[in-house]
Amino acid sequence: MMSTPPLTARPRSFAAAVRAAGAMAAVLLLTSCSFLGLSKDGSQGNSTGQADPSIAAEAPEGLEEFYSQQVVWEPCEDKMQCAKVKVPLDYAKPDGETIEIAALKIASTGKKQGSLMVNPGGPGASGYDFVRDAGVSNFSDKVRANFDLVGFDPRGVKRSAPVTCLTDKERDEAREKIYAPETDAGLATMLADNKAIVQKCAQKTGPVLGHIDTVSAAKDLDVLRAVVNDAKLNYAGFSYGTFLGSTYASLFPDKVGRMLLDGAIDPSLGAEELTLGQAKAFEKSLRAYVEHCLQQEGCPLSGTVDDGVQQISDVIQSVIATPRAAKDGRIVGGNAFVSGLIVPLYANENWPALTQALDAAMKGDVSLMLRLADLGANRNSNGKYTSNTTFAFSAINCLDYPMTSDPAAMRAEEQQLRAASPTLGYFFAYGGTNCANWPYKNVRAAPEAAEYTGSAPIVVVGTTGDPATPVEWASALRKQLGNSSLLTWKGQGHTAYGRANNCIRDAVDSYLVDGKEPADNTVC
Repeated sequence: MMSTPPLTARPRSFAAAVRAAGAMAAVLLLTSCSFLGLSKDGSQGNSTGQADPSIAAEAPEGLEEFYSQQVVWEPCEDKMQCAKVKVPLDYAKPDGETIEIAALKIASTGKKQGSLMVNPGGPGASGYDFVRDAGVSNFSDKVRANFDLVGFDPRGVKRSAPVTCLTDKERDEAREKIYAPETDAGLATMLADNKAIVQKCAQKTGPVLGHIDTVSAAKDLDVLRAVVNDAKLNYAGFSYGTFLGSTYASLFPDKVGRMLLDGAIDPSLGAEELTLGQAKAFEKSLRAYVEHCLQQEGCPLSGTVDDGVQQISDVIQSVIATPRAAKDGRIVGGNAFVSGLIVPLYANENWPALTQALDAAMKGDVSLMLRLADLGANRNSNGKYTSNTTFAFSAINCLDYPMTSDPAAMRAEEQQLRAASPTLGYFFAYGGTNCANWPYKNVRAAPEAAEYTGSAPIVVVGTTGDPATPVEWASALRKQLGNSSLLTWKGQGHTAYGRANNCIRDAVDSYLVDGKEPADNTVC
């Protein structure tokens, strides 16, 4: 049986609703960002971005007012600056309704080359939050001296016309539900509950729900480039951010400046292929964790790696058979348990947290595992959810990817996932229920490979032990882009820059700051 309906946080997300190397790392990386958002004279006054006439003149036809708008950057978030940028709700109707994209800026500490736009993943993760909380720790001094760091919430996310569906109480209730979609009755119940949630999303969110696709977000990104007066886009995209970046490169090849795509998604793959790749990669990552744990004092596992994985599987099956109550009274079923299990796999520096949670769970207490699941779902200990990432994730994917909701096809996929990932595969199944009753058609009728014809080289980064974006996807994206180079880190966890070794940092810094592209197929 599965706990939680498909519109709550599930392991099959492309970035588990967080970047910053996993939800635990997102908490651990919170940093004071003093002295970085000041103007050169140390003041925090408002500043107005006057449009460069030469940049505004290159606006696509009909979008001139958006490219030439004057953006006011106001003090916010302890010596940083924030702004809202107007964009069309529907780019096919630029004279129609508009929405605002929220952006946050940390000013460069030295001689500024330009702005570096940052997307941390998701889809649905907040770039505003990421730059605010982890910009200083994630980007090197060299990069921050040369670029303003600009984080933004893509359309549909948090502060930018957000997807809104359930109250915090309703989200808690939904996450506690138990489903058995492998049965006809269980699947019918899941679909009915999902339909009710989708109806609330449509009612509370409004028309924007049909326009939060990645193509529209990429067009927003070009408006952002223009209003910060950059002739070319300098961009760092992580996880889903690589999909947004490659989409931009396909749409605006002549506007690409220096583009880092770390933790790459292969845009030529469909939803089911992406899910299968992730399931395999998470199983591989789990085995790497078990191998490491068995060598550590205090590891609750024993025997061989196969033995340790089986012991974890036994705990999962016991929670499926008999859901357990955490210390706060909430019920933890199989899917909630696995949601917590995978969060520390996003960064091997957080493996000790998984060991602690597994040790407690094997002794009967699932409270720590639920806490990890809460981190992945952006839920505070007081019961407040701090983002809409879960809902934005589903909403964006439903527009970007055609998904089958045919019961026979989903059950066949379940068997394929179980074979590829014996421990975790089942929990990646039935993703098609997410979009079964979605009120808007797919923007992408079918997956398409990236097509890049620009002259500026792009750098793609992959990690050999990445659980969320398998390293093979980075190689595939690099080939599709053509004018690009592949940088690979031999390491564990999701993405590389900001958490890997000096080899990765120096190669990326030289590219972003000096324009020196690393040799293709460099391995660190």
